Amino acid sequence: MDLREIDLNLLVVFNQLLLDRSVSTSAEKLGLTQPAVSNALKRLRAVLKDELFLRTSRGMEPTPYALHLAEPVIYALNALQTAFTTRNSFDPLASTRTFNLAMTDIGEMYFVPPLMNALSEAAPHVRISTVRPNAGNLKEDMESGTVDLALGLLPNLQTGFFQRRLFLHKYVCMFRKGHPLAKSPMTLKQFTELDHVGILAANTGHGEVDGLLDRAGIKRKMRLVVPHFIAVGHITSDYRSHRHFAGTVCRAMRSAIWSCYVPPSGPPARHSNQPLLACEVQPGSLQHVDSTARCQALRRQ
Repeated sequence: MDLREIDLNLLVVFNQLLLDRSVSTSAEKLGLTQPAVSNALKRLRAVLKDELFLRTSRGMEPTPYALHLAEPVIYALNALQTAFTTRNSFDPLASTRTFNLAMTDIGEMYFVPPLMNALSEAAPHVRISTVRPNAGNLKEDMESGTVDLALGLLPNLQTGFFQRRLFLHKYVCMFRKGHPLAKSPMTLKQFTELDHVGILAANTGHGEVDGLLDRAGIKRKMRLVVPHFIAVGHITSDYRSHRHFAGTVCRAMRSAIWSCYVPPSGPPARHSNQPLLACEVQPGSLQHVDSTARCQALRRQ
């Protein structure tokens, strides 16, 4: 017999009849009419191919097969009732749970320090473990509960998850401090002639900026490609190159006071000498321009 043929409500009626041995009494306790209980018993008899209850002078007597089903049915219904009515309470002060968060190294730089400071007071025994969004299948890990929360620009996680926009940020070009082009507007020709550092951030939306430039026909001299964001600050501090960066990263790195240049909204037209907007990362300040990216926190529904 296929379990899909069984209506859970029929088992509730079956269990009540086992207890009361009376259609009228069972109907009253279940808040149903006697015809509804009789109809439920008829349907259950058809599915299980057994009379289940026989009318006698002592009431509705269960058949041997009904008695065989009695214990597992009662156990199953009680287990479901317990599961539906019991909720595990979460006490942050006592919890020792480990939460797995998916984020890039940008996310670790931006989110983890204030998060750990907050947890030290609100949930001192909770542990945080971070994983990369491109490590395995993030969608499956979120659905299975292996990953509790994903933070970042994650276009692959658009449906089936609770989402909340945390903030908007802009993309900038980051130079080493003291770069000769760091103090004046830069033309597109200069932009394309400079050495660039590229970052491969799989399964994130940060590659959209590279795609935007490619579609505009802007060719860059990609001299170095690395898989992580965090190393680029140290590389550009000693190497005559620059890189497009999210403004939040520059704020996280602001103690080094790198100079940044930011293109205006959308890339300039091909062969244009339109200057690029300039800003300098100083402690506590960063000029925002267009090329907006979205940062989302996603968790399983």
